[in-house]
Amino acid sequence: MAKPRKPESARSRYNPSRRSPGAAQPTATVELPPECSFDPPAIPGYVEWDEWQRERWLSLWRSPQAFMWDETASATVAMLITYERAVLSGIAAAWQAQECRYASEALGLTPAAMQKLGWKIGEGSANE
Repeated sequence: MAKPRKPESARSRYNPSRRSPGAAQPTATVELPPECSFDPPAIPGYVEWDEWQRERWLSLWRSPQAFMWDETASATVAMLITYERAVLSGIAAAWQAQECRYASEALGLTPAAMQKLGWKIGEGSANE
């Protein structure tokens, strides 16, 4: 015979007041400056980029999201730029396009990623 249900129990899966395990936890919002004023790290020596990619490196490190990155993000930024070039040139494999999307999300460059990370661009942004 099955055990009787105890819906009032805090551990019961039938208790409607219990949080569902997959629900997003509320987080504090971090307000980012409209532009990162830190000096960008040097472009990694192991990459050979054209002018567009070098400019993209600088623009990413000037973005508001860069305020939250540290030096360890430079490899992810470098991979993102390399994948972006392949995708935009039309020579990327499907896995490169997927990695490009993952890198963008990991760096908080998409609106959904910014929301998940609890980031918000502060006053004086380009949207004003």
